[in-house]
Amino acid sequence: MQRVPRLAVSVSATTRAPRPAEKDGRDYFFLNEARFKEWIAQGRFLEWAEYGGHLYGTPRQGVDERLAAGDDVILEIELEGARQVLDQREEASMIFIMPPSLEELEHRLRLRNTESEDALRRRLSRAKEEMEAVQGRVWGGRRQFDYVIVNDSAERASDELADVIGEIRRYDEQAHC
Repeated sequence: MQRVPRLAVSVSATTRAPRPAEKDGRDYFFLNEARFKEWIAQGRFLEWAEYGGHLYGTPRQGVDERLAAGDDVILEIELEGARQVLDQREEASMIFIMPPSLEELEHRLRLRNTESEDALRRRLSRAKEEMEAVQGRVWGGRRQFDYVIVNDSAERASDELADVIGEIRRYDEQAHC
């Protein structure tokens, strides 16, 4: 974020409980399930999905405001949500950041120690499905992800993400000339 100007990360909504040090409105919008479902019915989400036993979604208003201000917006979402975004915003650039392996992901999640064993199993199962789906990069006969970054090192993956965003911006500028 420090290396790339005019870049924002959307704040997602979730039905899971806050973790220690997480703040409502900064890390997530923490909603109960009934409120989350109200937001769905009101069309307030750009995308939403169930993940790990909880609901997660990207509020549309925040993304639209940042885009209108001329910023690029990163959505931290899973595969189902990414597909929903592509249904609505075909021009979106899709970047999948994946762990080097399922074993490494499990190791990282266990070190975090924020999830029950059952939630951890569900999350790893979903991650396996996503990693397998991304290998083809095509879903339903159309593109899925434009870039895949392997997060084997936070510094290297951050550098690669900044480079990819720069490449996308240069392409978009040339396309508009």
